[in-house]
Amino acid sequence: MNDYKASKEAFVSGMIGSTVFHVNMISSVALSSIALHSALRSRVQAFGSAYFLAEFVILALPLLLSMTLFAEAPGALSILLLVPMLVLLLLPPLERGTPLPAEIRDEVTSPNGRSRAETPPTHLSQSLRPLPALTTYRAHMMLMTILSILAVDFPVFPRFLAKCETYGVSLMDIGVGSFVFSQGVVSAIPIIKDISYLQAPILPKLKSVSRRMIPIIVLGILRVVLVKGTEYPEHVTEYGVHWNFFLTLALLPIIEVLLHPIILHIPVALLGLWIGVLHQFALSSGGMKDFLLNGSRSNIVFANKEGLLSLLGYVSIHILGLSLGTVILPPSPSFFRKQQQQLLDGPSSYQPSKLDPSAPRQNAKIIIELLSYSVVWWMLLAFVRLGFEVSRRMANISYVLWVAAYNTSFILGYILLDMVFFPTRTSKIRDPTDPSGKRLLVEEKGPKSSAPALLEAINKNAFILFLLSNVATGLINLNIQTMFVGNMKAMCLLCAYSLGMCVFAWLCRRKRLWKM
Repeated sequence: MNDYKASKEAFVSGMIGSTVFHVNMISSVALSSIALHSALRSRVQAFGSAYFLAEFVILALPLLLSMTLFAEAPGALSILLLVPMLVLLLLPPLERGTPLPAEIRDEVTSPNGRSRAETPPTHLSQSLRPLPALTTYRAHMMLMTILSILAVDFPVFPRFLAKCETYGVSLMDIGVGSFVFSQGVVSAIPIIKDISYLQAPILPKLKSVSRRMIPIIVLGILRVVLVKGTEYPEHVTEYGVHWNFFLTLALLPIIEVLLHPIILHIPVALLGLWIGVLHQFALSSGGMKDFLLNGSRSNIVFANKEGLLSLLGYVSIHILGLSLGTVILPPSPSFFRKQQQQLLDGPSSYQPSKLDPSAPRQNAKIIIELLSYSVVWWMLLAFVRLGFEVSRRMANISYVLWVAAYNTSFILGYILLDMVFFPTRTSKIRDPTDPSGKRLLVEEKGPKSSAPALLEAINKNAFILFLLSNVATGLINLNIQTMFVGNMKAMCLLCAYSLGMCVFAWLCRRKRLWKM
């Protein structure tokens, strides 16, 4: 057992990774699968009883193939998905027909039973409109994470996609950062709904957030106990002897609350960038880099130096995700900036009718802002890599910028696909409740977009699936010597595993099992 444990640890150690372009090409398979799915949904009637199976084949299986059998030729897999998509585009879009009376009633009625025109335009009573592209992005990111944490234990998963030892880029390296970035994006929701949350007393917020994070901390501790107790193969240089990703995830929302007074006064993206630069300064000039690479593990703090020293880098990624959330979630990219300014100017300047979070999104402006951020992050990454190579182990500034550039670009891609296949248009109509006839309401017309049903299901219980996949991965590794399994048998096991995860998500799609 000890010999296999040592061999297994060597099997996942010492990796130098791939290239940024190659990682982008593998990830682009996800966009190609969504393009094919969107073409089918917009031009072909539903699959009936085979709906789940069709979604699994179109949305989940290509991701598994992209990191295994097609890992060295992801472009070919994308072409295999895009060719039928182009053929489908020759068909006319499905006619959506006239909405049923019940649908019309739902459209014009607010949650409290009053018509939307009669509902007072206070931002506290409004909710953000769903953003299907964000659901798709988060579910695909989770699905790739779930697949890769088991696939990496088999030889069919190329070693250049596994986590790099110290420097380099790989699919699993970007997966860790994307998980944090995604958490940051959705953490913007309560702030956008109620900007005054930033001014609320720190201590009650810390207590509330800490209570929500206690189960994750417990899971992190439980993972340490199980790994040590079963002599499960582990890669110490990832986070340290006792630290793990669960502990990092649990601390980030707590640290975010401590930054609320600063977030209120400066651009969020600038704060995230400053934290990344400060972290890099500590690594380069403060001696932290040498300590991380060469320092002994003589006590419990030093034993977990990777997890502790990389935390500030992950805070930077989380805040940059939060910044993106303030751009894509509200009706316009400038919405949050206006909220900030009005809150700082005082209550007398607040005009709720002009800041309605439930208003239709200005997609064109959001696309332009996302494109601008993407260009800036990629350019900064190219410049910074001249002096600092990417290191997930340190979560240095190059890694922070890579995660920001990658995720911003792919979220932009998902939103663009939604706009192409399910276009909407907005028009202004007079508010019937305004006697003067001067107030206008924004009306949105066109086919309603929604995330694929399977991805909706995965996103609804994403963290539970992540836990379940970790347990399943552990059980499989304890019972099978995965590093000696042939490619054919490995693919059968991975297909069964991925199908099992998707079936679980599908069966639980109507209920959220754990609300964080």
